[in-house]
Amino acid sequence: MKIALVHDYLNQYGGAERVLECFMDLFPEAPVYTIISDLSKMPERFKKANINTSFVQNVPFSKKHYKKMLSLLPHAVESFDLREYDVILSSSSAFAKGIITNPSQIHICYCHTPMRYVWDLYHQYLAEINNPIYKNVLPFILHKIRNWDFVNSQRVDYYIANSMNVSNRIQKYYHRDSQVIHPPVSFDRFQSSECGSDFFLIVSRLIPYKRIDLVIEACNRLHLPLVIIGDGYDKKRLERIAGPTVKLLGYQSDEVISQYYAKCKAFILAGEEDFGITPLEAQANGKPVIAFGKGGALETVVGGKTGIFFNEPTTESLIQALNQFESMTFHSDIIRQHANQFNESRFKENIMDFITSAIKQKELSNV
Repeated sequence: MKIALVHDYLNQYGGAERVLECFMDLFPEAPVYTIISDLSKMPERFKKANINTSFVQNVPFSKKHYKKMLSLLPHAVESFDLREYDVILSSSSAFAKGIITNPSQIHICYCHTPMRYVWDLYHQYLAEINNPIYKNVLPFILHKIRNWDFVNSQRVDYYIANSMNVSNRIQKYYHRDSQVIHPPVSFDRFQSSECGSDFFLIVSRLIPYKRIDLVIEACNRLHLPLVIIGDGYDKKRLERIAGPTVKLLGYQSDEVISQYYAKCKAFILAGEEDFGITPLEAQANGKPVIAFGKGGALETVVGGKTGIFFNEPTTESLIQALNQFESMTFHSDIIRQHANQFNESRFKENIMDFITSAIKQKELSNV
Protein backbone atom coordinates (compact mmCIF):
# COMPACT_ATOMS: atom_id res chain seq x y z
CA MET A 1 0.00 0.00 0.00
CA LYS A 2 1.39 3.37 -1.04
CA ILE A 3 0.27 6.18 1.27
CA ALA A 4 0.48 9.96 0.84
CA LEU A 5 -0.08 12.58 3.55
CA VAL A 6 -1.74 15.93 2.80
CA HIS A 7 -1.72 18.91 5.17
CA ASP A 8 -3.08 22.44 4.71
CA TYR A 9 0.05 24.51 5.44
CA LEU A 10 3.44 23.96 7.08
CA ASN A 11 4.21 27.49 8.22
CA GLN A 12 3.49 27.21 11.94
CA TYR A 13 3.82 24.50 14.55
CA GLY A 14 0.75 23.69 16.60
CA GLY A 15 -1.66 20.90 17.47
CA ALA A 16 -2.48 20.02 13.85
CA GLU A 17 1.22 19.70 13.04
CA ARG A 18 1.74 17.40 16.04
CA VAL A 19 -0.99 15.19 14.59
CA LEU A 20 0.82 15.20 11.25
CA GLU A 21 4.02 14.18 13.05
CA CYS A 22 2.21 11.11 14.38
CA PHE A 23 1.11 10.28 10.81
CA MET A 24 4.75 10.66 9.73
CA ASP A 25 5.79 8.27 12.51
CA LEU A 26 3.25 5.70 11.33
CA PHE A 27 4.19 6.08 7.64
CA PRO A 28 7.84 7.21 7.50
CA GLU A 29 8.09 6.61 3.74
CA ALA A 30 4.98 8.64 2.89
CA PRO A 31 5.52 12.03 1.21
CA VAL A 32 3.79 15.09 2.60
CA TYR A 33 1.87 17.42 0.26
CA THR A 34 1.05 20.92 1.45
CA ILE A 35 -0.03 24.22 -0.14
CA ILE A 36 2.90 26.21 1.27
CA SER A 37 5.72 25.58 3.70
CA ASP A 38 8.05 27.78 5.71
CA LEU A 39 10.40 25.23 7.20
CA SER A 40 12.27 27.89 9.15
CA LYS A 41 9.27 27.89 11.50
CA MET A 42 9.07 24.10 11.78
CA PRO A 43 10.95 21.51 13.89
CA GLU A 44 14.04 19.85 12.45
CA ARG A 45 12.31 16.65 11.37
CA PHE A 46 10.18 18.54 8.83
CA LYS A 47 13.33 19.91 7.20
CA LYS A 48 14.44 16.33 6.52
CA ALA A 49 11.05 15.07 5.33
CA ASN A 50 9.81 14.63 1.76
CA ILE A 51 7.73 17.83 1.56
CA ASN A 52 5.95 18.70 -1.69
CA THR A 53 4.43 22.16 -2.09
CA SER A 54 1.95 23.62 -4.59
CA PHE A 55 2.50 26.36 -7.15
CA VAL A 56 1.47 28.93 -4.52
CA GLN A 57 4.87 28.38 -2.86
CA ASN A 58 6.47 30.21 -5.79
CA VAL A 59 4.13 33.21 -5.71
CA PRO A 60 5.96 36.26 -4.28
CA PHE A 61 5.21 36.90 -0.60
CA SER A 62 3.01 33.78 -0.39
CA LYS A 63 4.54 32.59 2.89
CA LYS A 64 3.36 35.74 4.65
CA HIS A 65 0.24 36.68 2.67
CA TYR A 66 -1.21 33.33 1.57
CA LYS A 67 -4.54 34.13 3.24
CA LYS A 68 -4.93 37.04 0.83
CA MET A 69 -4.73 34.52 -2.01
CA LEU A 70 -7.85 32.61 -0.99
CA SER A 71 -9.17 32.28 -4.53
CA LEU A 72 -5.97 30.40 -5.52
CA LEU A 73 -5.92 27.89 -2.67
CA PRO A 74 -8.64 25.49 -3.92
CA HIS A 75 -6.79 25.24 -7.24
CA ALA A 76 -3.51 24.71 -5.38
CA VAL A 77 -4.68 21.62 -3.52
CA GLU A 78 -6.46 20.23 -6.58
CA SER A 79 -3.20 20.50 -8.53
CA PHE A 80 -1.57 17.67 -6.55
CA ASP A 81 -1.26 14.55 -8.71
CA LEU A 82 -1.75 11.68 -6.26
CA ARG A 83 -2.71 8.95 -8.74
CA GLU A 84 0.14 6.65 -7.72
CA TYR A 85 -1.08 6.29 -4.13
CA ASP A 86 -3.57 3.77 -2.76
CA VAL A 87 -4.45 5.65 0.44
CA ILE A 88 -4.41 9.39 1.01
CA LEU A 89 -4.55 10.57 4.63
CA SER A 90 -5.31 14.28 4.84
CA SER A 91 -4.98 16.48 7.91
CA SER A 92 -7.31 19.39 7.31
CA SER A 93 -9.00 22.42 8.79
CA ALA A 94 -9.20 24.16 5.42
CA PHE A 95 -8.28 23.01 1.91
CA ALA A 96 -6.35 19.73 2.20
CA LYS A 97 -9.46 17.57 2.05
CA GLY A 98 -10.17 18.98 -1.44
CA ILE A 99 -7.63 16.77 -3.20
CA ILE A 100 -8.86 14.91 -6.27
CA THR A 101 -8.80 11.12 -6.06
CA ASN A 102 -10.11 8.32 -8.28
CA PRO A 103 -12.54 5.49 -7.40
CA SER A 104 -9.75 2.99 -6.71
CA GLN A 105 -8.22 5.17 -4.01
CA ILE A 106 -9.18 5.67 -0.35
CA HIS A 107 -9.21 9.21 1.01
CA ILE A 108 -9.38 9.44 4.81
CA CYS A 109 -9.62 12.95 6.22
CA TYR A 110 -8.61 13.71 9.79
CA CYS A 111 -10.69 16.86 10.21
CA HIS A 112 -9.56 19.37 12.83
CA THR A 113 -12.62 21.48 11.97
CA PRO A 114 -14.70 22.48 8.97
CA MET A 115 -13.25 25.67 7.51
CA ARG A 116 -14.03 28.11 10.30
CA TYR A 117 -13.90 31.42 8.41
CA VAL A 118 -16.51 30.35 5.84
CA TRP A 119 -18.84 28.62 8.32
CA ASP A 120 -19.15 29.36 12.05
CA LEU A 121 -16.72 32.33 12.23
CA TYR A 122 -17.78 33.92 8.92
CA HIS A 123 -19.20 37.19 10.31
CA GLN A 124 -16.46 37.55 12.92
CA TYR A 125 -13.80 37.06 10.25
CA LEU A 126 -15.32 39.81 8.08
CA ALA A 127 -15.58 42.16 11.05
CA GLU A 128 -11.82 41.91 11.62
CA ILE A 129 -10.98 43.15 8.08
CA ASN A 130 -9.95 46.82 8.03
CA ASN A 131 -9.23 47.35 4.33
CA PRO A 132 -12.57 48.66 2.90
CA ILE A 133 -11.92 47.36 -0.63
CA TYR A 134 -10.95 43.89 0.55
CA LYS A 135 -13.88 43.91 3.00
CA ASN A 136 -16.35 44.47 0.13
CA VAL A 137 -14.79 41.86 -2.16
CA LEU A 138 -14.17 39.18 0.46
CA PRO A 139 -17.80 38.05 0.95
CA PHE A 140 -18.00 37.04 -2.72
CA ILE A 141 -14.73 35.09 -2.44
CA LEU A 142 -15.83 33.36 0.76
CA HIS A 143 -19.19 32.47 -0.78
CA LYS A 144 -17.42 30.66 -3.62
CA ILE A 145 -15.04 28.94 -1.21
CA ARG A 146 -17.95 27.85 1.01
CA ASN A 147 -19.64 26.24 -2.00
CA TRP A 148 -16.34 24.64 -3.02
CA ASP A 149 -15.81 23.41 0.54
CA PHE A 150 -19.19 21.67 0.66
CA VAL A 151 -18.84 20.07 -2.78
CA ASN A 152 -15.35 18.84 -2.00
CA SER A 153 -16.33 17.55 1.42
CA GLN A 154 -18.29 14.91 -0.47
CA ARG A 155 -15.11 13.62 -2.16
CA VAL A 156 -13.78 12.26 1.13
CA ASP A 157 -14.38 8.54 1.67
CA TYR A 158 -14.04 8.54 5.47
CA TYR A 159 -13.97 11.30 8.07
CA ILE A 160 -12.20 11.20 11.41
CA ALA A 161 -13.16 14.10 13.69
CA ASN A 162 -10.83 15.33 16.41
CA SER A 163 -13.75 15.76 18.87
CA MET A 164 -17.48 15.29 19.24
CA ASN A 165 -17.69 19.07 18.87
CA VAL A 166 -16.13 18.86 15.40
CA SER A 167 -18.06 15.70 14.52
CA ASN A 168 -21.30 17.62 15.08
CA ARG A 169 -20.08 20.44 12.82
CA ILE A 170 -19.07 17.96 10.10
CA GLN A 171 -22.62 16.61 10.23
CA LYS A 172 -24.15 20.11 10.16
CA TYR A 173 -22.04 21.63 7.37
CA TYR A 174 -21.09 18.59 5.28
CA HIS A 175 -23.95 16.18 6.10
CA ARG A 176 -21.36 13.45 6.69
CA ASP A 177 -20.80 10.98 9.51
CA SER A 178 -17.43 10.77 11.24
CA GLN A 179 -15.62 8.76 13.87
CA VAL A 180 -14.05 10.63 16.77
CA ILE A 181 -10.38 10.03 17.53
CA HIS A 182 -9.05 12.67 19.91
CA PRO A 183 -5.65 14.22 19.08
CA PRO A 184 -2.62 13.10 21.07
CA VAL A 185 -0.84 14.86 23.89
CA SER A 186 2.92 14.29 24.13
CA PHE A 187 2.46 12.88 27.62
CA ASP A 188 6.06 11.73 28.10
CA ARG A 189 7.26 15.29 27.47
CA PHE A 190 5.79 16.42 30.77
CA GLN A 191 6.24 15.54 34.42
CA SER A 192 3.91 15.92 37.39
CA SER A 193 4.73 19.01 39.42
CA GLU A 194 3.11 19.54 42.82
CA CYS A 195 4.95 22.76 43.59
CA GLY A 196 4.69 25.85 41.50
CA SER A 197 4.31 29.60 41.41
CA ASP A 198 1.19 31.69 41.85
CA PHE A 199 0.73 32.72 38.20
CA PHE A 200 -1.95 31.62 35.76
CA LEU A 201 -0.89 30.54 32.28
CA ILE A 202 -2.13 30.84 28.69
CA VAL A 203 -0.41 29.15 25.74
CA SER A 204 -2.13 30.19 22.53
CA ARG A 205 -2.05 31.92 19.19
CA LEU A 206 -2.92 35.56 19.81
CA ILE A 207 -6.03 35.96 17.70
CA PRO A 208 -9.41 37.45 18.70
CA TYR A 209 -11.56 34.30 18.89
CA LYS A 210 -9.24 32.88 21.59
CA ARG A 211 -10.74 35.58 23.91
CA ILE A 212 -7.47 36.23 25.70
CA ASP A 213 -8.71 39.77 26.29
CA LEU A 214 -11.26 38.38 28.78
CA VAL A 215 -8.51 36.78 30.82
CA ILE A 216 -6.38 39.93 30.79
CA GLU A 217 -9.33 42.04 31.95
CA ALA A 218 -10.16 39.58 34.74
CA CYS A 219 -6.56 39.42 35.97
CA ASN A 220 -6.27 43.21 35.77
CA ARG A 221 -9.30 43.61 38.01
CA LEU A 222 -8.23 40.93 40.49
CA HIS A 223 -4.52 41.88 40.34
CA LEU A 224 -3.62 38.29 39.53
CA PRO A 225 -0.34 37.31 37.85
CA LEU A 226 -0.83 36.02 34.31
CA VAL A 227 1.74 34.72 31.82
CA ILE A 228 0.78 34.55 28.13
CA ILE A 229 2.93 32.55 25.69
CA GLY A 230 2.32 32.77 21.96
CA ASP A 231 2.26 35.14 19.03
CA GLY A 232 -0.31 36.43 16.56
CA TYR A 233 -1.77 39.51 14.93
CA ASP A 234 -3.77 40.43 18.06
CA LYS A 235 -0.60 40.82 20.13
CA LYS A 236 -0.36 44.64 20.00
CA ARG A 237 -3.97 45.10 21.12
CA LEU A 238 -3.47 42.68 24.01
CA GLU A 239 -0.26 44.44 25.06
CA ARG A 240 -2.16 47.73 25.21
CA ILE A 241 -4.78 46.39 27.62
CA ALA A 242 -2.39 44.31 29.76
CA GLY A 243 -1.96 45.56 33.33
CA PRO A 244 1.16 45.37 35.50
CA THR A 245 0.49 41.76 36.57
CA VAL A 246 0.26 40.46 32.99
CA LYS A 247 3.30 39.33 30.99
CA LEU A 248 3.23 38.54 27.25
CA LEU A 249 6.29 36.46 26.42
CA GLY A 250 5.67 35.94 22.70
CA TYR A 251 6.83 32.77 20.97
CA GLN A 252 8.73 30.31 23.17
CA SER A 253 10.29 26.90 22.54
CA ASP A 254 8.69 23.64 23.70
CA GLU A 255 11.31 23.43 26.45
CA VAL A 256 10.43 26.84 27.85
CA ILE A 257 6.69 26.17 27.55
CA SER A 258 7.13 22.92 29.50
CA GLN A 259 8.85 24.84 32.29
CA TYR A 260 5.94 27.28 32.53
CA TYR A 261 3.41 24.45 32.55
CA ALA A 262 5.31 22.90 35.46
CA LYS A 263 5.45 26.13 37.45
CA CYS A 264 1.98 27.60 36.87
CA LYS A 265 -0.87 27.57 39.35
CA ALA A 266 -3.47 26.74 36.69
CA PHE A 267 -4.05 26.99 32.96
CA ILE A 268 -6.79 29.22 31.50
CA LEU A 269 -8.67 28.55 28.24
CA ALA A 270 -11.10 31.35 27.45
CA GLY A 271 -12.12 30.65 23.85
CA GLU A 272 -14.29 27.95 22.33
CA GLU A 273 -11.89 25.40 20.86
CA ASP A 274 -12.54 22.69 18.29
CA PHE A 275 -10.65 20.37 20.64
CA GLY A 276 -7.77 22.22 22.30
CA ILE A 277 -4.51 20.39 23.01
CA THR A 278 -3.02 22.95 25.42
CA PRO A 279 -5.43 22.17 28.30
CA LEU A 280 -4.31 18.54 28.04
CA GLU A 281 -0.66 19.57 28.07
CA ALA A 282 -1.32 21.46 31.29
CA GLN A 283 -3.11 18.45 32.75
CA ALA A 284 -0.19 16.20 31.72
CA ASN A 285 1.81 18.35 34.15
CA GLY A 286 -0.82 17.76 36.81
CA LYS A 287 -2.13 21.31 36.58
CA PRO A 288 -5.87 22.16 36.73
CA VAL A 289 -7.63 24.06 33.95
CA ILE A 290 -10.09 26.95 34.10
CA ALA A 291 -11.98 26.73 30.82
CA PHE A 292 -14.90 28.26 28.97
CA GLY A 293 -17.59 25.59 29.21
CA LYS A 294 -18.21 25.06 25.54
CA GLY A 295 -16.56 23.22 22.65
CA GLY A 296 -13.67 20.81 22.95
CA ALA A 297 -12.87 21.65 26.58
CA LEU A 298 -15.96 19.70 27.63
CA GLU A 299 -14.20 16.58 26.27
CA THR A 300 -10.82 17.17 27.92
CA VAL A 301 -11.56 18.79 31.30
CA VAL A 302 -13.51 17.04 34.08
CA GLY A 303 -15.34 19.64 36.16
CA GLY A 304 -14.37 19.54 39.83
CA LYS A 305 -11.72 16.88 39.19
CA THR A 306 -9.24 18.28 36.67
CA GLY A 307 -10.53 21.84 36.49
CA ILE A 308 -13.58 24.09 36.47
CA PHE A 309 -15.69 25.83 33.83
CA PHE A 310 -17.10 29.31 33.43
CA ASN A 311 -20.34 29.40 31.47
CA GLU A 312 -20.46 32.82 29.81
CA PRO A 313 -17.81 34.42 27.55
CA THR A 314 -17.59 37.45 29.85
CA THR A 315 -15.06 38.90 32.25
CA GLU A 316 -17.58 38.65 35.10
CA SER A 317 -18.17 34.95 34.53
CA LEU A 318 -14.42 34.27 34.46
CA ILE A 319 -13.89 36.29 37.65
CA GLN A 320 -16.49 34.15 39.42
CA ALA A 321 -14.63 31.02 38.26
CA LEU A 322 -11.27 32.41 39.43
CA ASN A 323 -12.74 33.17 42.87
CA GLN A 324 -14.29 29.71 43.03
CA PHE A 325 -10.99 28.12 42.00
CA GLU A 326 -9.20 29.65 44.99
CA SER A 327 -11.43 27.68 47.38
CA MET A 328 -10.93 24.32 45.63
CA THR A 329 -8.33 21.56 45.95
CA PHE A 330 -7.00 19.54 43.02
CA HIS A 331 -4.70 16.52 43.01
CA SER A 332 -1.98 16.49 40.39
CA ASP A 333 -1.74 12.69 40.16
CA ILE A 334 -5.45 12.40 39.35
CA ILE A 335 -5.20 15.20 36.77
CA ARG A 336 -2.15 13.61 35.14
CA GLN A 337 -3.81 10.19 35.07
CA HIS A 338 -6.74 11.72 33.17
CA ALA A 339 -4.43 13.32 30.59
CA ASN A 340 -2.67 10.00 29.98
CA GLN A 341 -5.83 8.70 28.28
CA PHE A 342 -4.93 10.99 25.36
CA ASN A 343 -1.33 9.80 24.87
CA GLU A 344 0.35 9.35 21.48
CA SER A 345 0.43 5.54 21.59
CA ARG A 346 -3.33 5.40 22.01
CA PHE A 347 -3.80 7.85 19.13
CA LYS A 348 -1.53 5.96 16.73
CA GLU A 349 -3.19 2.64 17.55
CA ASN A 350 -6.66 4.08 16.89
CA ILE A 351 -5.57 5.65 13.60
CA MET A 352 -4.03 2.40 12.37
CA ASP A 353 -7.16 0.45 13.34
CA PHE A 354 -9.30 2.93 11.41
CA ILE A 355 -7.14 2.77 8.27
CA THR A 356 -6.98 -1.03 8.39
CA SER A 357 -10.77 -1.20 8.68
CA ALA A 358 -11.23 1.25 5.77
CA ILE A 359 -8.93 -0.81 3.54
CA LYS A 360 -10.82 -4.00 4.38
CA GLN A 361 -14.13 -2.33 3.55
CA LYS A 362 -12.71 -1.19 0.23
CA GLU A 363 -11.50 -4.69 -0.60
CA LEU A 364 -14.87 -6.22 0.26
CA SER A 365 -16.68 -3.68 -1.91
CA ASN A 366 -14.50 -4.69 -4.86
CA VAL A 367 -15.25 -8.40 -4.52
